[in-house]
Amino acid sequence: VQLQASGGGLVQAGGSLRLSCVMSKTIFGGNLMGWYRQSPGKQREMVAIIIGGGVTNYGDFVKGRFTISRDIAKNTVYLQMNSLQPDDTGVYYCLSRRAVDYWGQGTQVTVSS
Repeated sequence: VQLQASGGGLVQAGGSLRLSCVMSKTIFGGNLMGWYRQSPGKQREMVAIIIGGGVTNYGDFVKGRFTISRDIAKNTVYLQMNSLQPDDTGVYYCLSRRAVDYWGQGTQVTVSS
């Protein structure tokens, strides 16, 4: 497995989760790394990405609640999610973009009201 995502779970509205994506050495550090999500009945959408030198970008719905970071020594990308809401429910996928896109297997996040 080249990308292993973890950290999802069931949390109440207002709670927090921290997602982790451990990548193989050859995958980590792509032109773009980040997190996407797919909610029931919706298309996959960008949650947070980190580009090249460390510039970050977030989906409009994040509104300052999430933070993406990376640990180069551990080949890992994180997504700290605070103030979670039921609309944040979905499967969260990590991505590393090199010549091709490499996707993790997804981790389920469920936020109850």
